[in-house]
Amino acid sequence: MPAEIRHIVFDIGKVLIHYDPNLPYSRIIPDAEERQWFFANVCTHDWNLEQDRGRDWNEAEALLIAQYPEREAQIRAFRQHWAEMVPHAYDDSVAIMTGLIDAGRDVTMLTNFAADTFSEARQMYPFLNIPRGVTVSGEIGLIKPDVAIYDKHAGDFGLEPAQTVFIDDSYANVEGARAAGWQAVHFTGAEKLKADLAALGVAA
Repeated sequence: MPAEIRHIVFDIGKVLIHYDPNLPYSRIIPDAEERQWFFANVCTHDWNLEQDRGRDWNEAEALLIAQYPEREAQIRAFRQHWAEMVPHAYDDSVAIMTGLIDAGRDVTMLTNFAADTFSEARQMYPFLNIPRGVTVSGEIGLIKPDVAIYDKHAGDFGLEPAQTVFIDDSYANVEGARAAGWQAVHFTGAEKLKADLAALGVAA
């Protein structure tokens, strides 16, 4: 039998708040094929992940502008228009999280997020300040799914790994949590999350 759940840890992007870089870039690069090329070759997922690991935006932009000088304005637009990429919360997921807190559950958050954009997100979405605490990858130089970030979160917040459940939309990050000895569920929507938590004995 799995251990009783005493700690619940939420990812943020695509679990509590929407994230889609295409939202501003559909205006900045209207041609869909060119926009797809841009994200595949210039402002790539892996490039952005390094800001989540703590790389400074100025350094990140300079790196790409040296390679693609003709794309400078489009490259700088990623940071300039970041807020447009996170236009709304998932109210049903947020309601689950706040309901768990109201019920006396221990809730924290663990996110791959650049430090400065997370500060903005906290202002945009005050519910991000309600849980007991958060580990932000860009502030500590570690990222999911590296086991080290789960270990640090557990240590910093006094979590017993076997009694912790992690909720993330990325299956790789779910597997990272399991590798750290946590229980974990793959987030695909609020109703499925309720069912997954109920199966672990957590009413949401």
